[in-house]
Amino acid sequence: MGLGQDMVNRIFQPATYADGVPYELFRELRAAAPVCWVAEPAVGEWPAGPGYWAVLRHADVKHVLRTPELFSSHLGATQIRDPDTDADLEFARTMMLNQDPPEHSRLRRIVAAAFTPRALGELSAAIEGCARELVDSVRADGEVDFVRLAADLPVRTLAWVMGVPEQDRQLLVDWSNRVIGYQDADYAASSTADPAHLTELGRTALAQRPATRTGPDGRPVNPRSRAALADMFAYAHGLAARPRPGSLLARMRDGGLSTDEFETAFFLFGVAGNETVRNGLPGGLYTLLSHPEQYRLLMRRPELLASAVEEMLRFWPPVVDFRRTAVRDLELAGVRIRRGQKVVVYHASANRDEAVFPEADRFDITRTPNDHVSFGYGPHFCLGAQLARTQLKAMIRQVLELPGLEPAVAGPPARLVSNFQNGLKSLPVRWRSGS
Repeated sequence: MGLGQDMVNRIFQPATYADGVPYELFRELRAAAPVCWVAEPAVGEWPAGPGYWAVLRHADVKHVLRTPELFSSHLGATQIRDPDTDADLEFARTMMLNQDPPEHSRLRRIVAAAFTPRALGELSAAIEGCARELVDSVRADGEVDFVRLAADLPVRTLAWVMGVPEQDRQLLVDWSNRVIGYQDADYAASSTADPAHLTELGRTALAQRPATRTGPDGRPVNPRSRAALADMFAYAHGLAARPRPGSLLARMRDGGLSTDEFETAFFLFGVAGNETVRNGLPGGLYTLLSHPEQYRLLMRRPELLASAVEEMLRFWPPVVDFRRTAVRDLELAGVRIRRGQKVVVYHASANRDEAVFPEADRFDITRTPNDHVSFGYGPHFCLGAQLARTQLKAMIRQVLELPGLEPAVAGPPARLVSNFQNGLKSLPVRWRSGS
């Protein structure tokens, strides 16, 4: 195919993404080998894996995501890296994200009431107010790290949806950092919550936090395992004993979930619900500021905000990839895939597929249609997609009121080292504070 295996393996290496998503490599692969074999070499302390099939074209990504009878979320869960033990796999399989219909449908119905249009309508005013409050808090400063500022919005929103007390919100940040940023040394051992500011429940749970990230055999503990997140699950059970009426946590407690299902549901919403917006907001703003003509167009035509957010999501997908497992021997794009092999769909590649998006590498806030797959597709289409869109629009709307908004430092911002999440660790921006 003209590209050596070492080059193809770059799409797996977390260090690749510290320099940006490898869109040029994705483009070459879509043309030459749109379903290609990727090895899983050892990465630092993490051992090598068996390898997987990468799926890079938009149509093939959609096909995989809409056919769970062929490509299962349940058999091996949805992360590239295999769970360390059979027990870890069984625990992961109880998460809604890692289920196939009909079990996935049952779990989704239990929590779906928290994400109906009516429920989101009631939240939208609070989200707008929160975004305004956050921007107003720094308006006079003339400069801020937008990553830090933006991170507060999904945390506050999730805390309200889940019924987490205000004092304990920082715990959500730490849990997200440890799970999503485990490949990045700056995030892997995140511990920013001050015990003095936590509730008694928060302090009690914090005492359950593992003191080490390695097991008795010296190997790293999977950051998504029950052992690695003992403090989060202790907190979830404590909070469930007295949930706020009507909260997502109350629905989870009263919905007939098993203990494992309850814990993994708390994990899913507490982490995934945070990271999509936390990555999408800074990435979206950076993309907009990096295209001044589009920034000026949005300033002139604020009615384009919804369209601009969709293009931000296409151009800067918060999630790079998701894994499935082949249910049986099959063929995809002319490639034979064996039963049990990993199949990894690359949202980031599909969103730049020239067959679907004319001038796919051009950022265009007027683009329509915009059939991006940043929220997935099929049965696992993101349940919180509309909530995420509401938050993105609210914060971008408020920050655009800052006059003369621009990056505060030259050069690209610091990126998260991750082959899963497309995130920034810092984005200093400035504006004319005296205007």
